[in-house]
Amino acid sequence: MTEPLPAVVLLSGGIDSSVLAHYATNALGCAPVHALSFDYGQRHRLELECARFQAAAAGVVEHRVIDVSFLGDVLRPGSALIAGGDAVPDLVALAAEQLDQPPTYVPNRNMMLISMAAAYAETRGIRDVFYGAQAQDEYGYWDCTRAFVDRINDTLALNRRDAVRVHAPFIEKRKADTVRLGLELGVDFTRTWSCYRGGERPCGTCPTCVERRNAFHEAGAEDPLEQRA
Repeated sequence: MTEPLPAVVLLSGGIDSSVLAHYATNALGCAPVHALSFDYGQRHRLELECARFQAAAAGVVEHRVIDVSFLGDVLRPGSALIAGGDAVPDLVALAAEQLDQPPTYVPNRNMMLISMAAAYAETRGIRDVFYGAQAQDEYGYWDCTRAFVDRINDTLALNRRDAVRVHAPFIEKRKADTVRLGLELGVDFTRTWSCYRGGERPCGTCPTCVERRNAFHEAGAEDPLEQRA
C-alpha cells in the first residue's frame, strides 16, 4: 500500500487555490496537508478569510497566514494589487500589449511565496509543494507558466539532501476546468474571493472578476457571488 504523500499547499482563497486544496486532500489523497496563506498588503484581504474557511473545509492539518505585509511598502509602486497603489483597471481598459502582464501583476510575488513555502516544507520533511497557477484565459503572468515552474524546480533540485518539488497541476487548464473540478469536489464557491478591488462586493469589471464570470459561464454553472456584484 502506497504511503500518503505529505504536502504543502499555497492557499490564497481564490478559485484556483481553493480547488487545489480540496484536490490535494480529497482527490490526490495527500496527507498530512499543510496550507500557507500570505498577507502581503493586498487590497483584496477578503481572500484571507476565504482561505481560512477553505483550509478547514479541505481538512488540512495546519493552516498558517504568514504576515509579510512589509512587502506592500516595497512593492506598492509596481502593482495595482497592493493597497495604496495605483487604481485597479477594468479589463476592457487594458491595451492589448498589457494583457501579458497587466498592472495587477505583483513583481516576483510567486517566486517569493514559493520560496517561503519550500523552506517551510523542507524544515518539516515535506518534499512536495502545490500552487494553483492557472494559465489565465483573459490575461497572463510570467510566474504562472510552465517555464517558470520548471525553472523553480531546477533551482530547488540543487538542494544536496532531499529537494522540495513544486507542482502546479492546473497550469495547462482553463479556469472553467478548475470550476468544473471544484464542483465535482464540492467546493463552496461562496467562500472564495477573486475581485482585485478589495470591496465588500465583487466589482464585476476588473480583470479577475471578468475571468471568473466567464469561467462559470463556460462551465455551465452559476457563480454564487455574481448576484453580489
